[in-house]
Amino acid sequence: MSLHEQLIEILRERALKFGDFTLASGRKAKYYLDSKQVTLHATGLRSVSQAFLDLLSDLDYDAVGGMSIGADPIVGGMITIAAQENPNLVGFMVRKESKGHGTNQFVEGPVVPGMKVVIVEDVVTTGGSALLAVDRIQDFGCEVICVAGIIDRMEGGAANFAKRNLEHRSLLTIEDFGIEPPTDC
Repeated sequence: MSLHEQLIEILRERALKFGDFTLASGRKAKYYLDSKQVTLHATGLRSVSQAFLDLLSDLDYDAVGGMSIGADPIVGGMITIAAQENPNLVGFMVRKESKGHGTNQFVEGPVVPGMKVVIVEDVVTTGGSALLAVDRIQDFGCEVICVAGIIDRMEGGAANFAKRNLEHRSLLTIEDFGIEPPTDC
């Protein structure tokens, strides 16, 4: 079984739920992808992290990070798996709010201005969380070369990234689960 097929199986088994849900974007949905059921599981995180490293293998980047809390396990998994082939890859986390003490910053981790970074996200709907992470890391002085998600719900995120001239890649889309994307996005 390919890694792509493994991801579909793991996500279908552990993360895909049907019902009535309100998403972070405020939109209503008949299904929900609880990706933390995968990224906080040893086998799931290993599969996701390896798939991201494969997906991004043609890019030149120094760091990987994203909005806390969704990106945190992904970042940890990616830098752990990358350690043998790319021991200089670092991770970072972007806070929704500065911590209000200490350095009072939004970006945490061993990143420095001038680094090329990839923003990772678990589920992309409109891209709002990832774009906030992009803004914060750009304000910090880094160059975002790609935004990558585990699953693209195909509800406008890719278009919003394109408006900002940000490359977008996704491991899976909702179509991989037999779900048709909405036509109003």
